[in-house]
Amino acid sequence: MQTIKGPGIFLAQFMGNEAPFNSLSAICEWAAGLGYKGIQIPTWDARCINLQLAAESKTYADELKGLVNSYGLSITELSTHLQGQLIAVHPAYDALFDGFAPAEVHGNSKARTEWAAQQLRYAAKASQNLGLSAHATFSGALAWPMLYPWPQRPAGLVETAFTEMANRWLPILHYFDECDVDVCYEIHPGEDLHDGVSYEMFLDAVEQHRRACLLYDPSHLLLQCLDYLTYIDYYHERIRAFHVKDAEFNPTGKQGVYGGFQNWINRAGRFRSLGDGQVNFKAIFSKLATYDYKGWAVLEWECCIKSAEQGAKEGAPFIQNHIIPVTKKAFDDFAGTAASEDFNRSILGLK
Repeated sequence: MQTIKGPGIFLAQFMGNEAPFNSLSAICEWAAGLGYKGIQIPTWDARCINLQLAAESKTYADELKGLVNSYGLSITELSTHLQGQLIAVHPAYDALFDGFAPAEVHGNSKARTEWAAQQLRYAAKASQNLGLSAHATFSGALAWPMLYPWPQRPAGLVETAFTEMANRWLPILHYFDECDVDVCYEIHPGEDLHDGVSYEMFLDAVEQHRRACLLYDPSHLLLQCLDYLTYIDYYHERIRAFHVKDAEFNPTGKQGVYGGFQNWINRAGRFRSLGDGQVNFKAIFSKLATYDYKGWAVLEWECCIKSAEQGAKEGAPFIQNHIIPVTKKAFDDFAGTAASEDFNRSILGLK
């Protein structure tokens, strides 16, 4: 077994226009001061990284890594959640998702997808240059608007969607393989890969590609009323990244999983700061340690009540206190007896 690395923090929800959140150097100093040991970098934020340059220049990548290391931090993973979303977008969401891409591809879904695919390739090479083994992203979605089958979906519609998803992702997965980096899809409502079954459908479509891995975030599973602990039993061999994020689900006689079009504060299912929700993190960290998870435990802060600064301050010790320094010996070793084949056979009466 191996002790989980951490605590880390995903910077996406903290970057802003005011210090210390307006530059990589300043936010690194802030994160280190709170006790974090790693940062997950959002690659769409130019204040954090020049993604293309990190892919094309090992010198720049080394300088970026050196800057982060100078604060006693490591880069846990790069994230392309926004760009990954644009690999596949149903036309119903075209206008909304244009904002994730540069203005020159707005209104042109084909050009936008090509731009996103290039961003993923940059992320693969940049990860390699930075010495990273895992990358965090979204899958995008073509079939999501057809989730609840009314009117009935035409036969083969979902299969067609997943075939097209595979056609778009396979060249990217192959390139990540060349760079020796795992693609970790965050299983998330709004993505076609939103639960275990849909992930398995995607795996089948990409021929069980070894780089098609998982970012484990229990909050999204809890809000779907999915057994997020058994999920680890099923998919631990594919889990390469971990967002430590809490949530709560409190259904009423008026509202359930779908949320009734309410804002976050009024939904039955809400994201919460660590320790304020219902996720059983003791069991999660125990299972991941048992299955020899080798990656980072990274705070993703999203809470509709508590401030981001307070959530970050509480998050580092929360994660640190849940990381299990794994044992190097069995608890009953003191009572062990030196063994040999002859001795074992004699015990079994085989002499």
